[in-house]
Amino acid sequence: MTTPPADPDLRLAVTTRAETFERLRDRLAPHGIAVEHVRPDERVLRVAGADSDDPDRGTDDRAGDGDTDEFAGFDAGWVYPSRLMEGAVIDTRLGVPWVNDREAVLASRNKAGSLARLADAGLPTPETRLVSNPVDDDAVLGAAAEIGYPLVVKPNSTTRGVGVAKVSDPDSLLGVTDYLDLVHDYRATGDKSYLLQAFLPDATDYRAMVLDGEYAGAVERRLPEAALAEGKWKHNVHRGAVAERVDLPEAARRLAERAAEALSIPLLGVDLLEADGRFVVSETNARPTIDAAEKYREGFDADLAALVRRTATR
Repeated sequence: MTTPPADPDLRLAVTTRAETFERLRDRLAPHGIAVEHVRPDERVLRVAGADSDDPDRGTDDRAGDGDTDEFAGFDAGWVYPSRLMEGAVIDTRLGVPWVNDREAVLASRNKAGSLARLADAGLPTPETRLVSNPVDDDAVLGAAAEIGYPLVVKPNSTTRGVGVAKVSDPDSLLGVTDYLDLVHDYRATGDKSYLLQAFLPDATDYRAMVLDGEYAGAVERRLPEAALAEGKWKHNVHRGAVAERVDLPEAARRLAERAAEALSIPLLGVDLLEADGRFVVSETNARPTIDAAEKYREGFDADLAALVRRTATR
């Protein structure tokens, strides 16, 4: 376990316990920043009333921790919580600025919205259509015909490749959309949209990191040979792909920087696909995983610390 700095002068609240938390804690400690976890979910959060000094309240966090000191004394937050409802309470309790705030998270999560902004800014993106349910089958098939098969069907607001499918013909497409219709028919489903997007065969998949407007490094995401032999095609690390550091050409670096500029997001993962010598932006992620230090340019940790400190002064 890493020993925190003896005299940290800034506290950063992080609402994830994944690899990013561990890496931030270890790598920001030498820069005088104490990284601490604030749990936003799978618990009971006090919203109003029943102050923490009420003797009848328990102290078990899972049962509803009334300790208001849990949220006190932070200077900045890392990334706004992915669960927006809980995030609103956490945000109010902390009362600090976020490196990537709610607007940044929402802008990137909305795949169609971010792609529209990128396309309007002149950035190359895959041909894409947004389908807002309910829609007639003929309209879906017409949009698919304009793009051409095979194509990718993906929910508009999920991450980690969840719900993404590749279809090669109209019958397969309608089979996938039938399931989406069932999900969207449920009243509690907030997002009733999905994307039809051109599939780029044999494309090389990259994740570039842009920190404070500047390219900071990239990895190539690829599937092991065994996975390819099984017919897998998603280059998603959470689904078995590996990520290895690469040096992107200047044109691709600039493209990633332009994407972050167009979306006005300080820390952004930019997914790039390269096919036939051409790069396109396929998605963005305002909650990017912080990878091992060797996958970024020299000085990345110091620049990240500087961004956190600047955020704290907002």
